[in-house]
Amino acid sequence: MTALLGLATRLGLARLLLITGTRTEQADLAAFADACFAGGVDLMQLRDPSADHDQLLTALTAMRKVALHYQGLVAVYGSAPLAQEFGADVLHLPERGIPAAEARGYLHEWALVGRSCHSRGQVDAALADPNVNYLNVGPVFGGLTQDGGLDLVRHAAEVAPPGDAASKPWFAVGGITAGTLDQVLAAGARRISVSRAITSASDPEAAAISLKDRLRHAWNEDPAMANLTLQVFRHHE
Repeated sequence: MTALLGLATRLGLARLLLITGTRTEQADLAAFADACFAGGVDLMQLRDPSADHDQLLTALTAMRKVALHYQGLVAVYGSAPLAQEFGADVLHLPERGIPAAEARGYLHEWALVGRSCHSRGQVDAALADPNVNYLNVGPVFGGLTQDGGLDLVRHAAEVAPPGDAASKPWFAVGGITAGTLDQVLAAGARRISVSRAITSASDPEAAAISLKDRLRHAWNEDPAMANLTLQVFRHHE
């Protein structure tokens, strides 16, 4: 478990979430995580269906060691028991995962719980669930769901305005790249989750910097986001 102070505040100010595997083939997870956090990643989620329990735990430990230097967050995906063993600060649940209230029983008092949402109904349910702290909303591009895409981003922006500190933070996710980011921002997102846009980059740090700079610009140009930092600190004080 990392330092508890400010977890909710760090989440409220987060803009860039990265989903990555254990990078077993590259054998570079620690260096990769360092490059990503240095480039501006705020939250790194480990998701690797091919990895076993011990591999996941080892990878999470390596990621957290790096994250501590950047005040970054590390998220366990899917497994509440693994999150408990790891002492996770963040647990991300799939759309059909266990209830967030049940998952909280595995976590420390200040831990954060995220939920993947692939439809308007799932977004609305997650926003209404007091045990959910943040959402991943998508897939924005390349998904098979009829209730996703940019329309789902627009719905999330309407029911949970990113510039309102009382709204739960949500990250648009699914096929977002440097080439599609402007469409996502225009639809109302101010936070994004990416994977291959950084994991497949020849220079992960540069890729993260580019995405984070564009998100920072969107925040600076949006009057609704202007006072968010102060609002977040007040809301979580």
